[in-house]
Amino acid sequence: MKYIFIAIGLLILFLFWAPKNSHTEPLSSSATILAFGDSLTYGYHAKRDESYPSVLKYLSGLNVINAGINGETSAQGLKRLPKLLKKKNIKLMILFFGGNDIMQRLSIAQLKINLITMIHMAKEKQVQVLLISVPNISLFGLSPLALYEEVADEENVPLLNGMLADILEQPSLKSDQIHPNALGYKIMGKKIYEKLKKEGWLKD
Repeated sequence: MKYIFIAIGLLILFLFWAPKNSHTEPLSSSATILAFGDSLTYGYHAKRDESYPSVLKYLSGLNVINAGINGETSAQGLKRLPKLLKKKNIKLMILFFGGNDIMQRLSIAQLKINLITMIHMAKEKQVQVLLISVPNISLFGLSPLALYEEVADEENVPLLNGMLADILEQPSLKSDQIHPNALGYKIMGKKIYEKLKKEGWLKD
Protein backbone atom coordinates (compact mmCIF):
# COMPACT_ATOMS: atom_id res chain seq x y z
CA MET A 1 0.00 0.00 0.00
CA LYS A 2 2.90 2.29 0.85
CA TYR A 3 4.29 1.91 -2.68
CA ILE A 4 0.94 2.80 -4.23
CA PHE A 5 0.89 6.11 -2.33
CA ILE A 6 4.48 6.79 -3.38
CA ALA A 7 3.60 6.10 -7.02
CA ILE A 8 0.58 8.38 -6.85
CA GLY A 9 2.69 11.10 -5.25
CA LEU A 10 5.33 10.85 -7.96
CA LEU A 11 2.66 10.99 -10.66
CA ILE A 12 1.16 14.14 -9.16
CA LEU A 13 4.60 15.75 -8.97
CA PHE A 14 5.32 14.84 -12.58
CA LEU A 15 2.03 16.25 -13.81
CA PHE A 16 2.52 19.42 -11.79
CA TRP A 17 6.14 20.12 -12.63
CA ALA A 18 6.46 18.66 -16.13
CA PRO A 19 6.93 21.40 -18.74
CA LYS A 20 4.11 21.75 -21.26
CA ASN A 21 6.00 21.78 -24.53
CA SER A 22 3.77 22.29 -27.53
CA HIS A 23 4.11 19.53 -30.10
CA THR A 24 4.25 20.56 -33.75
CA GLU A 25 4.08 18.42 -36.87
CA PRO A 26 6.14 19.58 -39.89
CA LEU A 27 4.07 20.88 -42.80
CA SER A 28 4.23 19.00 -46.07
CA SER A 29 4.65 20.75 -49.41
CA SER A 30 0.92 20.26 -50.08
CA ALA A 31 -0.20 21.84 -46.80
CA THR A 32 -2.27 25.01 -46.67
CA ILE A 33 -1.85 27.68 -44.01
CA LEU A 34 -4.94 29.61 -42.91
CA ALA A 35 -4.00 33.17 -41.94
CA PHE A 36 -7.01 34.14 -39.85
CA GLY A 37 -7.59 37.58 -38.42
CA ASP A 38 -8.69 41.16 -39.02
CA SER A 39 -7.13 44.12 -40.88
CA LEU A 40 -3.65 43.19 -39.68
CA THR A 41 -4.00 39.93 -41.60
CA TYR A 42 -5.83 41.49 -44.54
CA GLY A 43 -3.03 44.03 -45.00
CA TYR A 44 -4.91 47.29 -44.48
CA HIS A 45 -3.12 50.33 -45.95
CA ALA A 46 -1.03 48.14 -48.27
CA LYS A 47 -1.49 46.37 -51.58
CA ARG A 48 -2.95 42.88 -51.43
CA ASP A 49 0.37 41.27 -52.42
CA GLU A 50 2.13 43.22 -49.65
CA SER A 51 0.14 41.64 -46.81
CA TYR A 52 1.92 39.33 -44.39
CA PRO A 53 0.14 36.21 -45.79
CA SER A 54 1.47 37.08 -49.26
CA VAL A 55 4.99 37.52 -47.87
CA LEU A 56 4.70 34.24 -45.99
CA LYS A 57 3.46 32.46 -49.10
CA TYR A 58 6.50 33.68 -51.03
CA LEU A 59 8.98 32.73 -48.30
CA SER A 60 7.49 29.32 -47.46
CA GLY A 61 6.43 28.19 -50.92
CA LEU A 62 3.17 26.96 -49.39
CA ASN A 63 -0.41 27.91 -50.11
CA VAL A 64 -1.44 30.61 -47.63
CA ILE A 65 -5.07 31.73 -47.46
CA ASN A 66 -5.52 35.37 -46.47
CA ALA A 67 -8.67 35.18 -44.34
CA GLY A 68 -8.39 38.63 -42.82
CA ILE A 69 -11.34 41.05 -42.73
CA ASN A 70 -10.96 44.72 -41.92
CA GLY A 71 -12.66 45.80 -38.70
CA GLU A 72 -13.65 42.33 -37.57
CA THR A 73 -13.90 41.44 -33.89
CA SER A 74 -13.07 38.06 -32.40
CA ALA A 75 -16.79 37.32 -31.95
CA GLN A 76 -17.38 37.92 -35.66
CA GLY A 77 -14.37 35.81 -36.55
CA LEU A 78 -15.66 33.00 -34.37
CA LYS A 79 -18.82 32.81 -36.49
CA ARG A 80 -16.78 32.77 -39.71
CA LEU A 81 -14.21 30.14 -38.75
CA PRO A 82 -16.14 26.85 -39.13
CA LYS A 83 -16.65 27.37 -42.87
CA LEU A 84 -12.99 28.28 -43.38
CA LEU A 85 -11.78 25.15 -41.60
CA LYS A 86 -13.61 23.05 -44.18
CA LYS A 87 -11.21 24.17 -46.91
CA LYS A 88 -8.90 21.52 -48.32
CA ASN A 89 -5.52 20.64 -46.80
CA ILE A 90 -5.46 23.24 -44.03
CA LYS A 91 -2.82 22.03 -41.57
CA LEU A 92 -1.98 25.24 -39.70
CA MET A 93 -4.01 28.25 -38.58
CA ILE A 94 -2.26 31.51 -37.70
CA LEU A 95 -4.62 33.15 -35.22
CA PHE A 96 -4.22 36.93 -35.02
CA PHE A 97 -7.25 38.58 -33.38
CA GLY A 98 -7.92 41.14 -30.70
CA GLY A 99 -7.16 44.59 -32.08
CA ASN A 100 -10.76 45.56 -32.75
CA ASP A 101 -11.96 44.10 -29.47
CA ILE A 102 -9.46 46.34 -27.71
CA MET A 103 -10.22 49.45 -29.78
CA GLN A 104 -13.96 48.99 -29.22
CA ARG A 105 -13.39 48.36 -25.51
CA LEU A 106 -15.08 44.99 -25.64
CA SER A 107 -14.66 42.45 -22.86
CA ILE A 108 -11.10 41.15 -22.58
CA ALA A 109 -12.45 38.09 -20.78
CA GLN A 110 -14.71 37.38 -23.75
CA LEU A 111 -11.80 37.87 -26.15
CA LYS A 112 -9.94 35.16 -24.26
CA ILE A 113 -12.94 32.83 -24.47
CA ASN A 114 -13.30 33.49 -28.20
CA LEU A 115 -9.61 32.77 -28.86
CA ILE A 116 -9.78 29.53 -26.90
CA THR A 117 -12.93 28.47 -28.74
CA MET A 118 -11.25 29.14 -32.11
CA ILE A 119 -8.27 27.04 -31.05
CA HIS A 120 -10.59 24.20 -30.02
CA MET A 121 -12.36 24.38 -33.39
CA ALA A 122 -9.04 24.09 -35.19
CA LYS A 123 -7.81 21.21 -33.05
CA GLU A 124 -11.04 19.31 -33.68
CA LYS A 125 -10.17 19.45 -37.38
CA GLN A 126 -6.55 18.36 -36.66
CA VAL A 127 -5.35 21.83 -37.59
CA GLN A 128 -2.33 23.13 -35.67
CA VAL A 129 -2.35 26.68 -34.30
CA LEU A 130 0.11 29.54 -33.99
CA LEU A 131 -1.23 32.35 -31.79
CA ILE A 132 -0.03 35.92 -32.35
CA SER A 133 -0.45 38.51 -29.61
CA VAL A 134 -1.93 41.98 -29.98
CA PRO A 135 -0.84 44.72 -27.54
CA ASN A 136 -3.20 46.91 -25.60
CA ILE A 137 -3.39 50.10 -27.69
CA SER A 138 -4.27 53.29 -25.82
CA LEU A 139 -3.50 57.01 -25.69
CA PHE A 140 -0.58 56.10 -23.46
CA GLY A 141 1.04 53.81 -26.01
CA LEU A 142 1.39 50.04 -26.30
CA SER A 143 1.38 47.59 -23.43
CA PRO A 144 1.37 43.77 -23.42
CA LEU A 145 -1.78 41.79 -22.69
CA ALA A 146 -1.26 38.80 -20.42
CA LEU A 147 -4.24 36.98 -21.88
CA TYR A 148 -2.26 35.78 -24.93
CA GLU A 149 0.36 34.07 -22.79
CA GLU A 150 -2.46 32.62 -20.68
CA VAL A 151 -4.23 31.23 -23.74
CA ALA A 152 -1.03 29.81 -25.24
CA ASP A 153 -0.14 28.15 -21.94
CA GLU A 154 -3.61 26.79 -21.24
CA GLU A 155 -4.10 25.47 -24.78
CA ASN A 156 -0.48 24.38 -25.28
CA VAL A 157 0.03 26.24 -28.56
CA PRO A 158 3.06 28.26 -29.70
CA LEU A 159 2.84 32.04 -29.25
CA LEU A 160 4.53 34.79 -31.25
CA ASN A 161 4.58 37.55 -28.68
CA GLY A 162 5.50 41.23 -29.03
CA MET A 163 5.91 41.30 -32.82
CA LEU A 164 3.21 43.88 -33.53
CA ALA A 165 4.30 46.15 -30.68
CA ASP A 166 7.89 46.12 -31.97
CA ILE A 167 6.71 47.16 -35.43
CA LEU A 168 4.26 49.85 -34.30
CA GLU A 169 6.91 51.46 -32.09
CA GLN A 170 8.88 52.36 -35.24
CA PRO A 171 7.31 55.25 -37.22
CA SER A 172 9.00 54.11 -40.44
CA LEU A 173 7.11 50.78 -40.28
CA LYS A 174 3.54 51.95 -39.69
CA SER A 175 0.83 53.68 -41.70
CA ASP A 176 -1.17 54.81 -38.65
CA GLN A 177 -1.29 54.15 -34.91
CA ILE A 178 -2.53 50.57 -35.26
CA HIS A 179 -1.47 49.37 -38.73
CA PRO A 180 1.91 48.65 -40.32
CA ASN A 181 2.78 49.95 -43.76
CA ALA A 182 4.01 47.76 -46.61
CA LEU A 183 7.49 47.49 -45.09
CA GLY A 184 5.98 46.69 -41.70
CA TYR A 185 3.89 43.88 -43.18
CA LYS A 186 6.97 42.54 -44.94
CA ILE A 187 8.84 42.37 -41.65
CA MET A 188 5.78 40.78 -40.05
CA GLY A 189 5.75 38.07 -42.72
CA LYS A 190 9.46 37.39 -42.20
CA LYS A 191 9.08 37.16 -38.42
CA ILE A 192 6.19 34.72 -38.76
CA TYR A 193 8.19 32.68 -41.25
CA GLU A 194 11.10 32.49 -38.80
CA LYS A 195 8.72 31.46 -36.03
CA LEU A 196 7.33 28.64 -38.18
CA LYS A 197 10.88 27.40 -38.75
CA LYS A 198 11.78 27.70 -35.08
CA GLU A 199 8.73 25.68 -34.02
CA GLY A 200 9.51 22.94 -36.57
CA TRP A 201 6.62 23.56 -38.96
CA LEU A 202 9.00 24.54 -41.75
CA LYS A 203 12.46 23.31 -42.62
CA ASP A 204 15.39 25.46 -43.71
